[in-house]
Parts: sequence; structure tokens; C-alpha cells
Amino acid sequence: MSDPRAPARDASLATLGSRPPFYRDATVVRWIAQVGTLILVLAAMWFLATEAGDSLRARGANIDFDFISDHIGIKVGWGIDTNPDSGGRALWVGMVNTIRMAAAGIALASVVGVLVGLARLSSNWPLRRLAGVYVETLRNIPLLVQILVYAAVLATLPNVSFGMGPIPGWVHLSNKGLSIPRVFVADGFYQWAVILVIGAVIAHFVFRRLATKREMTGAQTNAGAWATGIVAVFAIVGWWVHPIFGWLGNILGGLADAVGAIPQGAVQLVAAVAAVAVAVWWIRRFLAQHRTPAGLTRLTDDDWFRMIFAVVAAAIVVLFVAVLWPGLSSWVVNSSSDGLGVLADKFGNGRTGPPIDAMRPDITQPGNFPNYGPAGLNLPIGFAAVYFGVVFYTAAFIAEIVRGGILAVPKGQSEAAQALGLRRSTALRQVILPQALRVILPPVGNQYLNLTKNTSLAIAVGYSDLVQIGQTVYNQTGKTLQVMAVWMLFYLACSLTISAVVNFFNIRLRIVER
Repeated sequence: MSDPRAPARDASLATLGSRPPFYRDATVVRWIAQVGTLILVLAAMWFLATEAGDSLRARGANIDFDFISDHIGIKVGWGIDTNPDSGGRALWVGMVNTIRMAAAGIALASVVGVLVGLARLSSNWPLRRLAGVYVETLRNIPLLVQILVYAAVLATLPNVSFGMGPIPGWVHLSNKGLSIPRVFVADGFYQWAVILVIGAVIAHFVFRRLATKREMTGAQTNAGAWATGIVAVFAIVGWWVHPIFGWLGNILGGLADAVGAIPQGAVQLVAAVAAVAVAVWWIRRFLAQHRTPAGLTRLTDDDWFRMIFAVVAAAIVVLFVAVLWPGLSSWVVNSSSDGLGVLADKFGNGRTGPPIDAMRPDITQPGNFPNYGPAGLNLPIGFAAVYFGVVFYTAAFIAEIVRGGILAVPKGQSEAAQALGLRRSTALRQVILPQALRVILPPVGNQYLNLTKNTSLAIAVGYSDLVQIGQTVYNQTGKTLQVMAVWMLFYLACSLTISAVVNFFNIRLRIVER
């Protein structure tokens, strides 16, 4: 006997299985909203930029970047070039000084922060209280005030004199700044670097093989020690045999000439083909990831939109390279050729000296008063004041992050390590810190970003960072908006680079479920 409710049930199932109209589909509506918002934002930015440009031109203001190649006649107090021949070169000197400050500051602030954070958890009461006073004092005093205090203290030091300390012949400290031994890249460094790369590749494969063996058998293979030993052997041997790679200079010189002869149209074609190839590769990889064990591919509307966006992005790259900015290809050719030419000179057959060399600081007296000579690494008062300021200030925050990360590790981990008979230092190094790093790394990355941006306070003590040199440039040229645009792009690039590095290690440290 038939069920009288069957037609109604079939109709209900058909209604549930039917697809809603596109204007009610959540995926379609979400993508339309996102694309529409993006278009509105870009249109608003284009409108505002156009209006600002028209207003500046109406007032006679020049908004080009010609100062980058023009000689503006300024001098830089400290850096790779104290007498730059153009505005762009002067800004580049400031960028290098800022990068030096940030890189050295991140390294030392990390070490000081970890040590102070561990001291905050020490069972030694005086050490724990001293670390607490350090943290609570420095992180509650504005950084600018600390930098000015360091600068004032350093300015009261005695004048430069022969035989001065604190370590005569090795470290000199005076009201002219700090002079320490200088370690620099010598003639044979690039040939030696090739040998190091070969050793690193071999060490990588050996490490992976031994690590796999340890995973499969449980045997102690000492993969890290073997990899480190291989790199060390290649470094030691390469120190003496590196001149054998001088022939790479001729190859790089030939490549520089070949690249310089590439026509502009060929570069545009290669860029367009590369963009299309990347889009095709990404779509194929995306489809392979969504293929079922039976070989079928099940895609949602969201997946289709992702693939469509990959195609649109490739089309935009092709349009940009081939139509909107055809001069970009010639710039790429010229820059690549010049870069290969510089690298070919570094591999010249005449460069047979040591890969790395060092010189002790010296004191000379070319006039009436002694001064630091060119042999050592001479750091001005401004550099020292800013460096001490950003390092000790940032280290106070890193110390609290380290302390919180260690306390976030379950207490049972420490008890288990103690039950196994591990010493406190071994348990901290092998058990506690590896787990705490997952908590520590993200906020520490934010502190690295803050340290890099805080170096801009160097303008208060006259250190030649990007902001201080940029201010001099726009005072000489009147190109305030252009220089500020360079500032923003540079600090944005630094922040994105640091974020990418921190995120890379953050992904490597995440727990992998099996």
C-alpha cells in the first residue's frame, strides 16, 4: 500500500536539495562584498591621489622623484658613504644605517631579554629582584628619555687620547663615540661562500637522512652534530682552497653581457609567460589538493572564486608589464646586468686574500688633536645612545614575554624532566624552552617590529638614520611628500620582512598532529 505522505516528502527533499538563487548564496554574496569593497577602496585611493596631485600641480608644487638622481650637495655624518652624489644615494646610506641598527639591536635585545627573563624566574632572590627592578624601571620610562640620557652621559666622557681605555688597543670609549675591532669581508669571501653553500647542501641531505633513520629505528644518529661538522669541515678547507673558484668571475661577466643584450620585448614576453605559468601551476596544485581518493574533484563556489582570482591576477600582471609599464622590463635588464657585473668583479681571479679579515682600532693625530683612525669600527655617540636605548628598552619587554612563555608550559613537564634525572639547565634547554617558544615567538616578533620602528628616534641625537637624512634631503629639495613616501615604503618593507621571518619559524614550531 502506498504512503500518502510520499509526494509531500519528495517535494520537501527536492526543496532542500535545490540551489538558492545567486543573490542569496552565502559564498557568492561574501565574494561580491569583498570584491566590491576592494574596488571601492582602490577607486577612493585613486581619486584622492589624483585630487592631491592636481592640487599640488595647481599650486606649482613638483611631485616627481627627480631628486633621487640629482646631486643635492649634502654630507652624511656616518655610514657607507659620507659624501653621497645624489639624493637617492643619501637615502640609501640612511637605510643601511637603519638596517644595521635594527639587526644588531634585535640580536642583542634577544640575548639580554632571554637572560633577564630567566633571571626573573631564578631561585636566587637578589638576582630575581635585580631583574625585576630592571624590567619595571626601563619599560616604564619613555624610550626617547632613555636615549637622551645615554647621549648626555656619553658626551661627558673624556677626549680621545693615546692609550685610552677601557681596553687599550682593543676598545676605545670617549666623547667621540666607541671604537672597536672591525671585522670585514675580504677579497676571498665570495669564493669561500660558494664552498660553504656546497657544504650546507651536503649537510642538509645528511641531516635529513639521519633524521629519517632516527624516526624509523629510534637509534641515536646525532644528525645535528654530523651536519654541523660537515659545514665546519667545508669552512676550514675552503679557507685555504677558495681561490679555485675564481673562474666564476668570467662566467658571471659573460652572463652580465648576455643579460644586457636581451631586448625589452623578450623580457615582457618572459614575464607574461611566467605569470600565466604560475597561475596554471597554482590551479593544478589546488585541484590536486581537492581531489578525492577516487580521483574525483569536488569544488565549492569558494574554490571556483579562488581559481578565477588566480586567472585575473595573471591577467593583471600581463597587462601591467606589457601595456601600463613597459619601461619596467628595461630597468630589470639594466639592474640585472649591473648586479651580475658587480658580482663578477667580486669573483675576480686576482682576489686570493682571506675570506674574512679584522683590524684593531687605532688612534691617529693628523692635526692638533688625536682622533679615531680608520682601522677600527668607529661608532658615533648618536649610534651608541640609540643602540643602548632600543636594546635595553626592548629587552625589558622581551624578558616579560619569556617569563610568561615559560610559566605557560605545564608544571608537569618540569616534574617529568626532574623525575628523569635531568639537571635544571638541561631540562630548561631540552624540555621547557622548546615548548615555551610556541608562546614566546609571536609577541617577540611584535617587539622586533617595535625596535625597528623605534630607531627613527635617532633624529633626536643626530644619528644619520633614514629619518634624519630624509629630513635633510627634503629641506634641501622641498620634496617633503616624496621623502615621506620613501620612509613609509621602507618601514613597511622592514615590517613585512620581519613578520615573514617570524611567521616562518612560527609555522615550523607548531604542533604537528599524527
